[in-house]
Amino acid sequence: MALVSAFLEILQRPNFGDVIFELIVFTTPIWVAVFVGVLLGWAWKPNWANLNLDFLDSAAKNNKGDAKSSSLSSTNSGPDYSSSNSENEKSNLVNGDDLKHLHKLVEEKDGGPAWIQMMDRSTSNMSYQAWRRDPPIGPPQYRSRTIYEDATPEMLRDFFWDDEFRSKWDDMLINAQTLEECPTTGQMVVQWVRKFPFFCSDREYIIGRRIWESEQTYYCITKGVPCSSVPRRNKPRRVDLYYSSWFIRAAESKRDGRMTACEVVLFHHEDMGIPWEIAKLGIRQGMWGAVKKIDPGLRAYQNQRALSEIPLSPSASMAQINTKVNLVSLQQEEEKEESHETSSTAIGPSKGENVISPDKQPSGRSFQKILVVGGAIALACSLDRGLLTKAVIFGVARRFAKTGKRL
Repeated sequence: MALVSAFLEILQRPNFGDVIFELIVFTTPIWVAVFVGVLLGWAWKPNWANLNLDFLDSAAKNNKGDAKSSSLSSTNSGPDYSSSNSENEKSNLVNGDDLKHLHKLVEEKDGGPAWIQMMDRSTSNMSYQAWRRDPPIGPPQYRSRTIYEDATPEMLRDFFWDDEFRSKWDDMLINAQTLEECPTTGQMVVQWVRKFPFFCSDREYIIGRRIWESEQTYYCITKGVPCSSVPRRNKPRRVDLYYSSWFIRAAESKRDGRMTACEVVLFHHEDMGIPWEIAKLGIRQGMWGAVKKIDPGLRAYQNQRALSEIPLSPSASMAQINTKVNLVSLQQEEEKEESHETSSTAIGPSKGENVISPDKQPSGRSFQKILVVGGAIALACSLDRGLLTKAVIFGVARRFAKTGKRL
């Protein structure tokens, strides 16, 4: 309403020349802000928008390099900690190394930055806590802990794996298709297409997933994997760097202290092709709304499973094929690796280690900061008529200007 009032005041000027002059003064900062916003968008352009401008390419190259590293690491084979050494795996996309990584995340021994708490909410049927951290390289990482009342670990395991039912509670999922599956290990490769806001194209995910089990405790791993059989397309845009894994076990109910609740610890990060600072703001605003939709979906899933005449879906059936794991052996192997890493660190960095020096920082970051701050100045000049304060706009600009430090 403030803008409308200001516009009406301009139209009430005594002569036509004053009206034209005031309109030019009024609209010029807005068009400057739009122009700066367009330039800023191209500065963080997606990989398919190929401009031969080195100073605008720095962020895209960094993100692409991170995704490539993740794709390469997903193909590395590692030791299998299953109780049976005679398993004949169809593929090794999700392996023992992934299990070790998730186990270290759960035990908070992965060596990453400290977690910063974002949220602590609850309803009558669930309680939810969320944390975030910003690694030196790669997108922001998220950790959450949810306690669901009156639920078993097996039910939550099947619920999160059931792609056929997921579309009933996850309104972002457009399509889900199974590409590969191994009836021995339960490993799957699935293709997801997820809906994004109107200003972004939809996103495609090629996900490898597998479940390990130890005494009704489940390590459910999903991550982006390479798949040459599914060609890339401009739309939907494929997300290569993707990691979303759960640790599920029984927990005490907050109602009566009995072991009738279920604890789900989720670790998630992905590179959606959106500037990470913008993604962080969007996730923070929409996190609780998305989480609240899970509990009604779970209760509907429990009711459906209670009807014996409805068979399990194919993906839920695969969720029940788990690889047994001996946690004692796993922990002993991790301790050996930690001692080896400690010895290597004492000797010094190896020749092949990549060290990023300050002299090699992308030159485009300064340009991005100039665009952000310049856009904020123009926006502050055009909207400081009671609608937004300059303090808020410049505060947001300062946060976005720091994006280059994390790219």
